[in-house]
Amino acid sequence: APPDGTTLMMGGLFNMVMNSALLAKLPYNPLTDFTVVGYVSAYPFVALTNADLGVSTLGGFVDYAKARPGQLNLGSAGLGTLHHVWGTILTKSLGLDMALVHYRGAAPAQQDLIAGRLQFLFDNVSAAKGLVQDGRVKALGVSSPVRTKLMPDVPTINESGLLEFTGESWFGVFAPAKTPGATLAALRKALNGVVYDPAFISVVERDGGRVLDVAPEKQSEFLRAEIDHWSALVRKYDVKAE
Repeated sequence: APPDGTTLMMGGLFNMVMNSALLAKLPYNPLTDFTVVGYVSAYPFVALTNADLGVSTLGGFVDYAKARPGQLNLGSAGLGTLHHVWGTILTKSLGLDMALVHYRGAAPAQQDLIAGRLQFLFDNVSAAKGLVQDGRVKALGVSSPVRTKLMPDVPTINESGLLEFTGESWFGVFAPAKTPGATLAALRKALNGVVYDPAFISVVERDGGRVLDVAPEKQSEFLRAEIDHWSALVRKYDVKAE
């Protein structure tokens, strides 16, 4: 599209970062083909286990899994999803030997976790909230840098002391590369009027997220850092999506 500010894209961690990490022949370059207008919101994932497993902490699950190498199942919402990529990175970072089971979406994976056919699922907080509150699954840790208001009693993964793992599924608005500075300034002003509106913030927080505040001069740096970070971990743990 012409870089005139009339055509914008809502992008996110998956298509702007994870595709770069996972796909060998990406038909676009997130860093050079787009200009960041502004980031909008970020949502954590939560590590879940079967409620009947008898563990209540991430450390407890690690001990349980290490005593049963190759016997437990890790669920995925599909090949290349964050459930798959982050779940694999997290469990391998913890030194766990688990079988990866792909599903067609998160819902069937959740049902098998409840039934005990899966023992671990890394799912987004908003989707898992009801299951956790009803006691059908056990939440072990959230991936955000601080606890989420949606599950205030669930510690962060970093609080476990076992490893450092911080990840949020974020969204942002992007324009074509070479969009004029004056046009970007006007777009950013309009976007900020939405993102920092109390009503919008309440909707984001209701779903367990937070407004993602990145200054304009840091926006490209943030995107590059995310690509570098997750690409390195995908390579290290040999996560495949093709």
